[in-house]
Amino acid sequence: MPHLTCTIDDGIATIVLGDPPQNRIDRQMADELAAAVEDITRREARVVLLRADGPDFSFGGDIVDWPGTATAELRALFEHYMNVFNSFERLPMPVIAAIQGRCSGGGFELALRADVVIAAESAHFGHPEQTLGIVTLLGGIYRVAQRAGRARAAEWALTSEQVQARTMADAGVINRVVPDDALLQEATAVAQQLAKGPTRARAAHKALLRAWSTGGTTAADEAMCDIAMPLFETEDATAGLASAVAAHRAGKPRPSLDFTGR
Repeated sequence: MPHLTCTIDDGIATIVLGDPPQNRIDRQMADELAAAVEDITRREARVVLLRADGPDFSFGGDIVDWPGTATAELRALFEHYMNVFNSFERLPMPVIAAIQGRCSGGGFELALRADVVIAAESAHFGHPEQTLGIVTLLGGIYRVAQRAGRARAAEWALTSEQVQARTMADAGVINRVVPDDALLQEATAVAQQLAKGPTRARAAHKALLRAWSTGGTTAADEAMCDIAMPLFETEDATAGLASAVAAHRAGKPRPSLDFTGR
């Protein structure tokens, strides 16, 4: 049985963690995520919606086989997970994550790869690794630090506290909190909105943020023209600029466009 599924419809790729109730991250799920990323890239989806079946998003890594496994074998496994998660993070289109219930460990680290995280009021997030004597293996602590600052990231990782969605939103780790029964509707609405936009321009914004996260404002400034200038050759930018100029000359409001994503 698959632990993860991916479907693409009307430009929206929907990835579902489908091994409830805990939706543990294991090699099978990682391999299926890698295949989903490849499929999404090949079929030119315009937005990705990540969600999970069951009452909880994910309890994190499937640790059952870790005790007694050779360190070299574990390292290879975790490097594989990291590579797959990072390829998901680098998808050239917006990624929306819908989170309910428990979102811990590797599940939290997967959610942190999304561009927009929408959580149900029931959601709570945490790094349980310190209770096991290990660390956030897939980059959780420093991705939280990037969003919320070092102090909060350190406290949450060192204490393994379960943090409520509202606190995470207030800290800037996630984007918004909605009632549980509205989670899928809200996340889908955002995905539908983004699927109609200038896909390549959104990919460029993601690339600029990656440059900034790596080297700060200076690195992003240096990358700006290399990332931005190809947009002027796209169908979307050609139509958008022409529409704006025509509206300006006519003294009319600029109309909304249905971008093609090309």
